[in-house]
Amino acid sequence: MTIVDSSVWIDYFRGAHTPEATRLHELIVTDVLATADLIIVEVLQGFRDDLEFNKAKARLTSLIVFNVGGIRVAVESALNFRKLRSLGITVRKTVDTIVATFCILHGHDLLYSDRDFDPFVQHLGLRSAMTGI
Repeated sequence: MTIVDSSVWIDYFRGAHTPEATRLHELIVTDVLATADLIIVEVLQGFRDDLEFNKAKARLTSLIVFNVGGIRVAVESALNFRKLRSLGITVRKTVDTIVATFCILHGHDLLYSDRDFDPFVQHLGLRSAMTGI
């Protein structure tokens, strides 16, 4: 299963032609897609137009939506943040740490275009949905 991050959904809804948005178009027909409650917040808070907000909300909530919190994810996220920091890497957004950790713990691929996820791939075993493309 592939979880799609807000960085890709934002490009998708803007109609941007990025490799990740193109991959999302491919995965829509070939894979089971999911998102997370925190990703939905990040995407929807950027809409100014009510009609566009409602279209995006309908699209996102039609997917499998994971609640990514909980004590296990919280503790593992802190450990992952600390591990990366010990390597000289600081992740800029706590939400990214939580989403990456959730994907690692549950074995989900992540489709993203935010560079904050790269260290999770390189050092912690996060699987990118762009790998091998």
